[in-house]
Amino acid sequence: MPSCHPCRTPVEPGAKLTSHGPPVKDLTLYRSLAGALQYLTFTRLDILYDIQQICLFMHDPREQHMHALKRIIRYIQGTTDLGLQLYASSPSTLVAYSNADWAGYPSTRCSTSGYCVFLGNNLLSWSSKRQLTSYRSSGKAEYRGVANVIAETC
Repeated sequence: MPSCHPCRTPVEPGAKLTSHGPPVKDLTLYRSLAGALQYLTFTRLDILYDIQQICLFMHDPREQHMHALKRIIRYIQGTTDLGLQLYASSPSTLVAYSNADWAGYPSTRCSTSGYCVFLGNNLLSWSSKRQLTSYRSSGKAEYRGVANVIAETC
């Protein structure tokens, strides 16, 4: 898609992927593109969550998933100058950030938590994953996210 029109965002605002709709015509192409984009997430953290959502449907992709995947490619086409920057600096401080999306996954109502850990100006570690249980409050989802980043920092 070298001559595609770039997008300003990797996904449509408020869009949620479901398992409904017609299946993808070329399953191999979908899996190949999704797999290739997974490697790009090592340096493009801005698409990490979006690629994770695409890969949730790797076993049974639908046309809406292929459209979402193509939109991510269009976003990448317009933002080729973005990416993970590594700086030569003396590591002085260890800083960790955590966040959670309470009950954000519509079919299971499970939360998604994520964190990132910096040493100086350089990103050391990051994670974004769907939690296995649904919590009754956003506080418990946030607590689980904080517990994950503390374990990673230790």
